[in-house]
Amino acid sequence: MIEAPMDAAKTEPDDAADRKAVEDERTELKAFVKGLSADDIKSGNWFTKLMTQAMSSYTEKVDWRYFQERYQGVPADAIVDQRIKMAARYAALEGGLSAGAYTAAVAATLGSLGGASAATVPAAVATMMVDVAFTSRLQLRLTYDIAVLYRVPLDLSDPDDMWKLIRVAFTIKSGEAVREGVAKAVPALVRPLIKRFFSGEVLTAARALPVVGRHLLQRNVIKIGIPLVGVPLAVVLNRYTTLLTGRHAQAVFRNEARGIEIAENLSRRSRHPRLMLWVAWLVIRANRKIADDEALLMRHLVQKVRERHQVVDEELAQLVDIDPGEVWRRMDAEQGDLSGLLDAADRVATVDGDVNAREKAVIAELRRRCHRV
Repeated sequence: MIEAPMDAAKTEPDDAADRKAVEDERTELKAFVKGLSADDIKSGNWFTKLMTQAMSSYTEKVDWRYFQERYQGVPADAIVDQRIKMAARYAALEGGLSAGAYTAAVAATLGSLGGASAATVPAAVATMMVDVAFTSRLQLRLTYDIAVLYRVPLDLSDPDDMWKLIRVAFTIKSGEAVREGVAKAVPALVRPLIKRFFSGEVLTAARALPVVGRHLLQRNVIKIGIPLVGVPLAVVLNRYTTLLTGRHAQAVFRNEARGIEIAENLSRRSRHPRLMLWVAWLVIRANRKIADDEALLMRHLVQKVRERHQVVDEELAQLVDIDPGEVWRRMDAEQGDLSGLLDAADRVATVDGDVNAREKAVIAELRRRCHRV
């Protein structure tokens, strides 16, 4: 995120410091946008370049220790809440600064982008791209911060983790939520105009961009295409979409952190780690459908058992359908107290919400067999 004075105990924003931080960031991004060509914007390459520029040095500096030095002893939830609010404030400040240069003529210029020289970007489009780059980079870094704070590992040299970061910050579902929320965030008088600009010719140039770039461009066209409400709307939308990104990232990564914590605890307490994996998978497959939370938990559970107990069960990994009878046979072959398996089954069953009838049936049979042993 923006490198500005931060204090976990700060309750009042420092207007002068925050505004200077935003202006410094805008100056840096003007140089970035100046290096883009019209082809970069039309093809969506601007977003690839922004990802490299936004995250390469940032991830080298920002890790768990970085936040511990600034927020020592503060729970992750409290830090995340402050980071989201701070990012939303910066986004709003930048929206106000950018909006002064926005006019309906800027929006109209988008339609002529296709006729621009491949090596040049019209000044009006450059104005918009600074705003797009600022909010995009801010939201990417905020999402990354939240993952770090919840200790969810993201290796951005891994394409899967890189896409995970982008997906959390700019999902299509999130974009739809933005569009629905936008109509509620602005005065009723201009809501029909918002709908018109989403479907109007002014977005013709955006249709060639990748999904992520198109969503980001559409979001900014709304701000610059409606006369007379440009500044207030830019401030509201920048703040609102950043809050939406932050809350979405918090929900995703906090939930994954919860799964990692459950997996760690179950692995640490287990006396029968290999059998626990079979029991956990039997509970997950009880209703034939696998929820995202269940799949995530199973992945972390396998990883923690491998790290702590050096157990890798290839037979389980190659299963297509799990046979309850095979699990009961394995239980019958075990000696000693098996109550830990029952605790594991209970935790696995509740990870995605209420326990359903099929899960209850599996746990009931498991309880009967544990008591028999």
